[in-house]
Amino acid sequence: MGVIDRCIRFVLAFVYIMLYATRVIPSGTWWGIILLAVSGLLIITSLLGICPIYKLFKIDTRSHEKKKQEQIN
Repeated sequence: MGVIDRCIRFVLAFVYIMLYATRVIPSGTWWGIILLAVSGLLIITSLLGICPIYKLFKIDTRSHEKKKQEQIN
């Protein structure tokens, strides 16, 4: 994953967690639980830099420079 993609995922996860923490999304509902699980997945994938769905569909959001360096090595 590219740096911008990772940052967007992290910011979205942070926003979801803040919505849950400030009770804009009620904590006892299924919607709140799903949103919390999605935010956890977003944080994990942004920290690791690997997304299983991207691997499945062969999507690459890295910059062209890093792709070129990887092909040379």
